[in-house]
Amino acid sequence: MRSLTLISCGAALAFAATTASAETFEKYGEVEGWKVFVDVEKNSCLIEKIDDLENVVQMGLTADKSAAYVGVFTKGETTVKKDEKEAVAIAIGENVYLGEATGMRGNITKGYSGGYVLADDPQFIEDIARQYEMVVFPEKEFAFVVDLTGTLKAIEMVKTCIDER
Repeated sequence: MRSLTLISCGAALAFAATTASAETFEKYGEVEGWKVFVDVEKNSCLIEKIDDLENVVQMGLTADKSAAYVGVFTKGETTVKKDEKEAVAIAIGENVYLGEATGMRGNITKGYSGGYVLADDPQFIEDIARQYEMVVFPEKEFAFVVDLTGTLKAIEMVKTCIDER
């Protein structure tokens, strides 16, 4: 097992689903079901995918580009509380990562709640790019699976987007 090295998110992040204001996020492109956005405020880029149940997965870099974030948000009922931290295990391929998820409610698109993890482990990013699913085991909720199909090309597009900033 690997531990995710998590970073305090004081000035690091602001998430929003695709219904975010046009002033903050500009669509950069789309590849294999993932939308790539420029975060104008943070001068960075992120990828986002919405599944058939309207669950949202977002991935990108922190504002200082020192770590990656993965956020999963749902319209479904959750017990997630804003800024509350809880232990989480994430299985991707043969690797299991242990870390901490931070809850979000109210500061993302209305009706969504969820959480995110921050990681600076290059293997975590490589696994997300090369594997097809991620199984998340939150401390208080039921486990769930995130479809990672297409992340390799989406991450490549994000890198190009960031290089253009």
